[in-house]
Amino acid sequence: MFTALIFIIVLGVLVLVHEFGHFYVAKKAGMKVEEFGFGFPPRIFGIKRGETIYSINWIPFGGFVKVYGENGENENDPRSFASKPAGKRAEVIVAGVVMNFLLAVVFLSFANTFGLRIGLIDEATIARDTKIQIIQISPNSPAQIAGLKTLDEIIKLQKGVDLIKPQQVEDVQNFVKKHGGEEIFITIKRNGGEVNLKLTPRINPPAGQGAIGINLAKTGVVSFPWYEAIWRGARDTSIMTANITIALAIFFKNLFIDSRLSADVSGPIGIAVITGQAASLGFNYLLQFVALLSINLAVLNIIPFPALDGGRLLFIGIEKLKGSPVPKKVEGFVNAAGFVFLIALMIWITVKDVAKFF
Repeated sequence: MFTALIFIIVLGVLVLVHEFGHFYVAKKAGMKVEEFGFGFPPRIFGIKRGETIYSINWIPFGGFVKVYGENGENENDPRSFASKPAGKRAEVIVAGVVMNFLLAVVFLSFANTFGLRIGLIDEATIARDTKIQIIQISPNSPAQIAGLKTLDEIIKLQKGVDLIKPQQVEDVQNFVKKHGGEEIFITIKRNGGEVNLKLTPRINPPAGQGAIGINLAKTGVVSFPWYEAIWRGARDTSIMTANITIALAIFFKNLFIDSRLSADVSGPIGIAVITGQAASLGFNYLLQFVALLSINLAVLNIIPFPALDGGRLLFIGIEKLKGSPVPKKVEGFVNAAGFVFLIALMIWITVKDVAKFF
């Protein structure tokens, strides 16, 4: 119930911020906004305030702002979307993406102010609550077989009377090297509790894996003053944007060229589960994760694919190049086909999520 509630709140924030961008810029441009919807139709209920209906709809995968004349009709009406210059229409379309980027900068700025857990590169960094954590586990390694997980904190290693409580990554490495081929006991902290496991370090491990098959990092919580946190929030947003863009490019390559869907892709159910995990780690982690989702939503929406903001922007670009609008029947058909494809893809991913998490 907690996870579901957090997910609904997070989804609501992301959708409302995105759609408010469209709504605000359309209003500023003198356009009539007919509906501001959370989710996609059919409608559950709606309330009319002024000339706009504010609605809640049954398909909870996003939201929409319905602008008068957005499908090319009533182009002679000055309050119609279709009557406005291409530049004004493009501003309305891009506004949602811009709002999601700004939301990410704000959330990451707050997270940097409150403090984020990062890998400590040197001892000069001032950090609190330092830990030795697992950041990667090799498949079929002793660590994976024993049940170790990423983000586990190693708090104790023991072989007989030889016992250490590691303060540095090297402490773990030296202990494991010393007891190669021998069963050792490892105590880790996970979700606030301690777990005792045992494993045997390999004497001749595969290249690049290490004796037990883990990568470690000394981490700590680092905070910054608000004026530094703002530019760090902007910097972190740009880094995340680049990484997400690359990941989406790989996703679409796998989907359309290799005809396969990556096992790492998650839909609403998977995102809900991860949101709950982030919230359980602390408010700062939730802020960071929501910022990541906001950037992901922005990058996904600006892709020039039918039914997305980027697809609508592409049609405006084609209009400018050819000097006349794309026939509305053609644009409508392409957008409808794109929407059906996206819904089908979302259902497919959701089915995979059910199999993965349940």
